[in-house]
Amino acid sequence: MGSFNTSFADGFILVGFLDWPQLELFLFVFISIFYSLTLLGNTVIIILSRLDPRLHTPMYFFLSHLSFLDLCFTTSTVPQLLINLRGRDRTISYGGCAAQLYIFLALVSTECVLLGVMAFDRYAAVCRPLHYTTIVHPQLCHALAISSWVGGFINSLIQTGLMMAMPLCGHLLNHFFCEMPAFLKLACEDTGATEAKMFVARAIILVFPAALILGSYARIAQAVLKVKSMAGRRKAFGTCGSHLVVVSLFYGSGIYTYLQPTSSYSDSGGKFVALFYTILSPILNPLIYSLRNKDVKRALWKVLGRDRDSE
Repeated sequence: MGSFNTSFADGFILVGFLDWPQLELFLFVFISIFYSLTLLGNTVIIILSRLDPRLHTPMYFFLSHLSFLDLCFTTSTVPQLLINLRGRDRTISYGGCAAQLYIFLALVSTECVLLGVMAFDRYAAVCRPLHYTTIVHPQLCHALAISSWVGGFINSLIQTGLMMAMPLCGHLLNHFFCEMPAFLKLACEDTGATEAKMFVARAIILVFPAALILGSYARIAQAVLKVKSMAGRRKAFGTCGSHLVVVSLFYGSGIYTYLQPTSSYSDSGGKFVALFYTILSPILNPLIYSLRNKDVKRALWKVLGRDRDSE
């Protein structure tokens, strides 16, 4: 691979899955199906949350934000991946790569914060049911949602700015989109100091919300254990357990990608982990958080003209 100092006039070649040409057709079909389902599932959640008055609650307000995030999140990378899997031109301009890196990091960061906010909402609903409406009032919901978006985009601005300030050598980006660890491997100089600054930014956006989530669900578990009804316990643990699975998978893949040194980052492993959080996570969120919920099912039947309030 020839080395040169990459400028704004130069672009990158996204290597993608060229190392596994036999997988490309399978991946194209698999990703196309899951992307279509992601668009459908998250769009349905947003529409239902707007149309049905029974879903005008803090929980569904945050869920609609999460669904919109997932739509943007997966759309920032998947269409280009599909084109690259079936086409020969795998180039992306320097400006396009920088924009994709910024937008993707902003959306990932926002989702990290929003998942923490949603855990707080569930804590207030389960542990402070009598004061829930006064604690999680509409003004607070809007403030928390705006803070999640602003915090995510500021965090991304810091990391992208640090990355773009580094001289880059080479034009082969060993990934299917402009991902930070793959970008760092093109740096012409020692990345230790820059990585240390990025680590702080990443830790803030990953570790603090994760701690809030774990703390919230620990308190929820304590409250549920005090419930005398076994049916009530099973329902609460089932819901919280499903939420925790989604959160653990999202945070686990994020921590693997962003909180390990570049020298330890595996290009091959990183691509398949990235497939998980760009393809699978956005489709799991509506399935786990919403489409299994009776309120959402009733709202869906109502929109379809088959009201099932008795269900």
